[in-house]
Amino acid sequence: MNTATPPASQPGSLQGKTLFITGASRGIGLAIAKRAAADGANIVILAKTTEANPKLPGTIYSAAAEIEAAGGKALPLAVDIRDDDAVFAAVAQAVQTFGGIDILVNNASAISLTNTDATPMKRFDLMNGINARGTYLCTAACLPELKKSAAAGRKPQVLTMSPPLSMKTHWFAPHTAYSMAKYGMSMCTLGHAGEFKKLGIAVNSLWPRTAIATAAMQMIPGVDVALCRTPDIMADAAYCVLTNGAFETGNFYIDDAVLAAHGVTDFDRYAVTPGNKNFLPDFFVD
Repeated sequence: MNTATPPASQPGSLQGKTLFITGASRGIGLAIAKRAAADGANIVILAKTTEANPKLPGTIYSAAAEIEAAGGKALPLAVDIRDDDAVFAAVAQAVQTFGGIDILVNNASAISLTNTDATPMKRFDLMNGINARGTYLCTAACLPELKKSAAAGRKPQVLTMSPPLSMKTHWFAPHTAYSMAKYGMSMCTLGHAGEFKKLGIAVNSLWPRTAIATAAMQMIPGVDVALCRTPDIMADAAYCVLTNGAFETGNFYIDDAVLAAHGVTDFDRYAVTPGNKNFLPDFFVD
């Protein structure tokens, strides 16, 4: 198998970096991909959607077109991250195409805000299979390439879209299964940050302070998307984390706090409804 040679990366930029992003066909994953693409990054798109759905727009192919229009290179791969063989095959295809992997973004997630009576085990297994297990699997599959990236001085990172760990009853009681699955992703960050520190691989999490207007959010009954922020706030915050020259690991970042630390003062541009100050708070932020 012929392997491409990774191009030189630029300090403070994602130019020449290869990002392996799960759930990148729409929403936050696609926004992060397009922000990285503006630097000329290579984006490996992992998602299941290959055919357009009027209720859930976006496919791996439409995402690839948007990424390339933004200035990046895209490799769209139809992958269910619950499938071990498919994930490892995707890593191999990424290496063959782009020469390696520098950044893993664990974005794919399943949500069901239901109590125990209303959560069948099939739904429990779906959420824990995608969120917790999928994050662990993708991290394990990418690890050999992240090690190579570290050895080459390319400052590899894992960034997971998951919340700060908070063992408080009110974050679990309304939807125990979902909270378990989401916190499982954060436990991967906590454990892998410690495990990979000696390897030079940074591992962090990023989470929004407010609800984000994604297609999945629009499908949740009772959610007023007009009171949300756009995925761009997460993309810009992720970009700040991923281009940080310092080795920072084991952090649970909140989007607007990251941006404020980087000098952003105008957050109105991220509001779905311009001028709105009454945003829906996201879960798990104390």
